[in-house]
Amino acid sequence: MTTSPDQKLYEGKAKILYSTGAANVLLSVFKDDATAFNAQKRGTIQGKGAMNCTISSHLFRQLETAGIPTHFVGQLSENEMQVKAVTIIPIEVVIRNLAAGSLCKQTGLELGTLIAPPLVEFYYKNDELGDPLLTRDRLLLMKLATPDQVDQLANLALKINKILTDFFEDCGITLVDFKLEFGLDHTQQLILADEISPDTCRLWNQSETDPSRRVMDKDRFRNDLGEIESAYQLVMQRVLAHSI
Repeated sequence: MTTSPDQKLYEGKAKILYSTGAANVLLSVFKDDATAFNAQKRGTIQGKGAMNCTISSHLFRQLETAGIPTHFVGQLSENEMQVKAVTIIPIEVVIRNLAAGSLCKQTGLELGTLIAPPLVEFYYKNDELGDPLLTRDRLLLMKLATPDQVDQLANLALKINKILTDFFEDCGITLVDFKLEFGLDHTQQLILADEISPDTCRLWNQSETDPSRRVMDKDRFRNDLGEIESAYQLVMQRVLAHSI
């Protein structure tokens, strides 16, 4: 398929992808739209697109410096990021350092229970099926990835977790859990894609002990905790203050 510059290629819940004049480079525009519970809850978080784009850009730079291959090319404006074109692997990789969210609901574990070593989970990226949790055997049965790719996904996720956990610790933030997406670039290299932001991470403010006030991520939107924009803003300020 041939595309012209600035042709819309895809619009998701949080971003719009456009073609550019450069080969294998796309423009990702971050939106203020917010969704939760598989898009059953919808709303708007003012300035979210700009904040998430800025946070993601800085975190991608941190990861690239640490040797993690990503799709990040550069941030063009507050809410615009140039990225390498990738074929997304339809698997969401979730890394859990503390018990929260669906893990507590499904297992009865107490909120905040330490998970050591970190838990790596695979979810099928399919809205119609509700993004179900998959075992490794089911994932391979469905041919969503090769055995080697599954190993790469898990190993990369754990490396990223170590880097981000240490970075957020310096920011006074606990990285509770987070979601990653990966894709294959034009050379078939597996690289990190999508975004890393309060939309995709569960983040707790270490200077707050109140369970509701410490939340710095999309759980504020999910659970109607209020002060969503100020929480995202605080994450961005701390990330910028500690970035290389």
